[in-house]
Amino acid sequence: MRWDRLFDDLEGQLEQELGAEQVDLIAEEERLRVGRLAFRDRLVAMSGSSSSRRELDLVLRDGTPVRIRVASSGRDWIAGDLEGGRVRASCIVPLDAIAAAAPAGDQLAAGLAVDPLGAPAPGDLGARLGLALVLRDLCRRRAAVDLVCGWAVLHGTLDRVGRDHVDLAEHDPGVARREVAVRRIRLVPFAQLLSIRF
Repeated sequence: MRWDRLFDDLEGQLEQELGAEQVDLIAEEERLRVGRLAFRDRLVAMSGSSSSRRELDLVLRDGTPVRIRVASSGRDWIAGDLEGGRVRASCIVPLDAIAAAAPAGDQLAAGLAVDPLGAPAPGDLGARLGLALVLRDLCRRRAAVDLVCGWAVLHGTLDRVGRDHVDLAEHDPGVARREVAVRRIRLVPFAQLLSIRF
């Protein structure tokens, strides 16, 4: 009788240890999975969450808070409409310009549910497009833009887009880019850009 209780006790301890080992293994697998998540992928998933708030609350490198309703994204940028300002504007935010994101509602859970090894969907061409390509499109359209840098907001038209910089023809807002209206051409490295409003 005592032997039966001893074996039952040993069997219970073994099952408990195996269960604890399984829990530890699952926790370690989750830590490894989360360790492979990319910031860009989490932001994109958070902006597409089923939350009633589809906007992302971001803080830029210079401390400026920004609320953006993400419409598209690329390899190193997100784009969408700025929310909460007096004037409705669209903008592009380089990922390097983001200091922090503050998820709300179910956005954190959505950002954690991303498959870190998942390849972009076949139709998700934007996931492979870099910032230079998007800025070249704005340059072709001759759209007036505000380049928001940590040290100034520059208004003008993009004349050229290099691999890592833009040439901005500075002119007054509301004025077409004409030679007589251009105050100066300024070369601005991508690293200085916090956002591009248009």
